[in-house]
Amino acid sequence: MPAIWIPKRLVDIGLINTAAENPTSFVMHCEIEYESRVIAAAAESRGGGCKVIMLTGPSASGKTTTAYKLRDALVRSGTHAVVVSLDNFYLDLENYPRLPNGMKDYENVHALDVDEIHRCLLALIETGKAEFPMFDFRTERRMAETQHIELQGGVVIVEGIHALNPILTDVLPRGSVYKIYAGLREEYAYGGQRSLPTRDIRLARRMVRDNKFRGHSLEKTVNMWPMVCEGEDRYIKAFKPHADLLLDTAFSYEICVLAPFVTAMKGRIEDPALGAVLDDLADRFAVCATIPEAYIPPQSMLREFIG
Repeated sequence: MPAIWIPKRLVDIGLINTAAENPTSFVMHCEIEYESRVIAAAAESRGGGCKVIMLTGPSASGKTTTAYKLRDALVRSGTHAVVVSLDNFYLDLENYPRLPNGMKDYENVHALDVDEIHRCLLALIETGKAEFPMFDFRTERRMAETQHIELQGGVVIVEGIHALNPILTDVLPRGSVYKIYAGLREEYAYGGQRSLPTRDIRLARRMVRDNKFRGHSLEKTVNMWPMVCEGEDRYIKAFKPHADLLLDTAFSYEICVLAPFVTAMKGRIEDPALGAVLDDLADRFAVCATIPEAYIPPQSMLREFIG
């Protein structure tokens, strides 16, 4: 049973819109809340004397930025910390597991070099240092260079979708690992009904990010989303009960920042089925007040999605 489990909360969009009338204080309040949660997570993770922090979360939960925020909080408290990504443990192209249709199964834990993960983490725990692999995503092969990691009496934060999978951590000494699940814990209601669940907020985050910075069409993002969610259920959320702490990565004001982006996307997908998904989401965001993105602090985690 997790040590710290945060229940989801359902907030009326009317209350959010009222708060948005004073955007400066609303944004500041939400940012301080998030930072305080990260600081608390840093304190909790070090309380047990762990050497490895495993951090995961579903797509667009902000897990990567949160991992670095956690590192910064640990460093400020006097604990040396470094972040590494499980993505660097991908196998070479020809060794990926395959789906029944023959396509490479990137989300399978066995797309990672599990033995190498064990070697690196055990070496860190036992000796305080290790050589971690580096992966070239352009060629989809392991690089010749390695990343030298030293604990210096501190911790390594390992982030990735499979971070809570027991396959990766069961071989490690008891008490050496602390597990964090990063996820949104706030949903929104309108007219007495749940209108924006966390999964839809994450889809909005991903659509904005992919469209602005990754060159992905809206069609591609919306079309892939059901497969992304299926992978989350199988490989990420299935291990949520193993977490020692659930770190809330929601910002109450963000629906007001996402709203103008999402509503402007309405009607931009020609495919009828995919277009209906996007248009329905845009309609549900349309009732949110607008907070210009200029109000988002430069260091905010939400900059991962908005830019």
